[in-house]
Amino acid sequence: MSAWIKICGTTNLEDALLTVAAGADALGFIFAPSPRKVSAEQVRVITEQVRAVERIGLFVNEQPEKIGEIFERAALTGVQLHGDEVPEEVASVSQQLRAIGRKARIIKTLRFTPQLVKDLRTFADSELVDAVLIDTFSPHARGGTGMTFDWEQANDSVRNAQVPIIIAGGLNPENVPQALATLGPWGVDATSGLEIRPGKKDAKKLEAFCAAVKAFQPADVAQFAKEKI
Repeated sequence: MSAWIKICGTTNLEDALLTVAAGADALGFIFAPSPRKVSAEQVRVITEQVRAVERIGLFVNEQPEKIGEIFERAALTGVQLHGDEVPEEVASVSQQLRAIGRKARIIKTLRFTPQLVKDLRTFADSELVDAVLIDTFSPHARGGTGMTFDWEQANDSVRNAQVPIIIAGGLNPENVPQALATLGPWGVDATSGLEIRPGKKDAKKLEAFCAAVKAFQPADVAQFAKEKI
């Protein structure tokens, strides 16, 4: 079974339909400061036409009430908490979404820093989150930097994590097989590596990325290891 695929930074219906056709499992919509930021009204136009995949809203240090409001108005199926949220705040968001009466996938983003192992333990409770997304650390941006983190250094942390791990940060059709071979994540998430410009996807890169993920086999790990020797 291939890794779960989320394509983030979706801003328009054309790109959403291309993403679904390429075989992704989830669309990501950014509701935080970003050149890819969208409104609930913009996203609702998209989600009304795209029901076959998950629709994940990305938020940064947002109030649970606001997240719940956008979740409902935009017809989302999950949220990605991409800021400095502590477990208590994540639990508050989960409670807010349960009050709406719909099951939601909760993803917490952690950036790759020396504190990653400690942070992973903090969010290892399956009652708190459904998955943890690991992204590249940058002092200048929360994401969409186009930069990868040190996969080899993260290997043990990811493979020993007690919660499903999604890898992000500079992924593209060329390097995603290496990320899968090195880290063996539950899922992958790509944004800038699949764009013509911020907020506009490249159809060929979308297709190639999803095809590369779906074509990857566990046996390929040995081949990648051999090539490194």
